[in-house]
Amino acid sequence: MLTLLYGQFQRMLFSQVLCLTNYDRQWTEDVVQETLIRAWQNSEHLVREPGMLRGWLCTVARRIVIDGWRSRQARPQEVELLRPDIAESPDDTEQTLSVMVITEVVRQLSDEHRSAIYETYVMGRTVKEAAVVLGVPEGTVKSRLYKAMHTIRRALQDRS
Repeated sequence: MLTLLYGQFQRMLFSQVLCLTNYDRQWTEDVVQETLIRAWQNSEHLVREPGMLRGWLCTVARRIVIDGWRSRQARPQEVELLRPDIAESPDDTEQTLSVMVITEVVRQLSDEHRSAIYETYVMGRTVKEAAVVLGVPEGTVKSRLYKAMHTIRRALQDRS
């Protein structure tokens, strides 16, 4: 009887339950399976007319879904981890130390070097645009950037 029920009502039941479960395919499959098991357990009491049987199956499936929704609301919400490394909180210590070192080194730079970094890295200007803003040749901006970046890299290397 279970094979007959499955063959005759599985597709119809699956499509109706899928809507009730917000298109959760795994939960839908579980509900359909549980519905058919309950039909098999109550087989001697069921009316064999297809229309009545269809209505009974839909009612049982809907009640199983309602029970599922209620039990999900009664306990804390489950969170599915797709990747285990997401659960770990990131260690920002290295980045924080680097920012502290860079900040300190930039403070110690001359005004000319600091302004070259500000115009290019902070303001996003090209070397040519920074040269116009600073009123110096492009080559001067390039050499100031090179010296400033070299000083920052050396400070970061010394820290490690």
